[in-house]
Amino acid sequence: MWTIEEMKNRGFPPIVITYTAVLEAYCKQRNFRRVYEILDSMSSQGCHPNVITYTMIMTSLTKCERFEEALSVSDRMKSSGCKPDTLFYNALINLLGRAGHLFEANQVFRVEMPRNVVPRNVATYNTMISILCQYGRDDDALDVLKEMEAQSCKPDLQTYQPLLRLLFGRRGQTGAIHHLLSELRDRNGLGLDLDTYTLLIHGLCRVGETDWAYQLYDEMVGSEIVPRPKTCELLLSETQRQNMEVYVERIQNDVIFFGLSP
Repeated sequence: MWTIEEMKNRGFPPIVITYTAVLEAYCKQRNFRRVYEILDSMSSQGCHPNVITYTMIMTSLTKCERFEEALSVSDRMKSSGCKPDTLFYNALINLLGRAGHLFEANQVFRVEMPRNVVPRNVATYNTMISILCQYGRDDDALDVLKEMEAQSCKPDLQTYQPLLRLLFGRRGQTGAIHHLLSELRDRNGLGLDLDTYTLLIHGLCRVGETDWAYQLYDEMVGSEIVPRPKTCELLLSETQRQNMEVYVERIQNDVIFFGLSP
């Protein structure tokens, strides 16, 4: 806070950007008592927080799982007349989902954003899909994906990861996983990254699709993406268990080549 006091003493009243930077520092320290004090002092001095200020505080509280306080900050912003934007709503949807308020999160997504003419972006759709998947609502999540594509908002890898994770947690979903992976690559032209390869390989091993898992592993290595040690360990264990000697030898060679051995 000394920065703000020094500015005042030198005749340069701090602006909202200055206050927000100081508030962010206190949020990183989890000193929310000080955050609230500064918020109160801002308003009393006629320097009102903006949507960036409120969103940052709300996000910080959410990360600390202080959900009710984060919701209070959201209410405080709305009552102040500060106009919400897309980033604020993305943070609010995430907060509501993590706090167990799925209905309210859906209302923000479906009703409040359109009513306030605030556009959704990729992160908005991804957040809603992720929350629905956390609640096991795969049909609703797939509906959001279809809506996203209908609005010419191109999905990215983060769109598909929670859907894949959910399907791997259920039996008999191999066909759905095939379809989703095909859509990801063919319709939307997305290449897989390390996280997505890891998710797929681990998931396929868990559901007994070792051959498919190895094909993706081979593709990953061929794309010069270095696998994680745990991926090699898991796939090696599965191929050994199923006497896939050719695969075993190749994985062992890769472990040595990439220096992944313990």
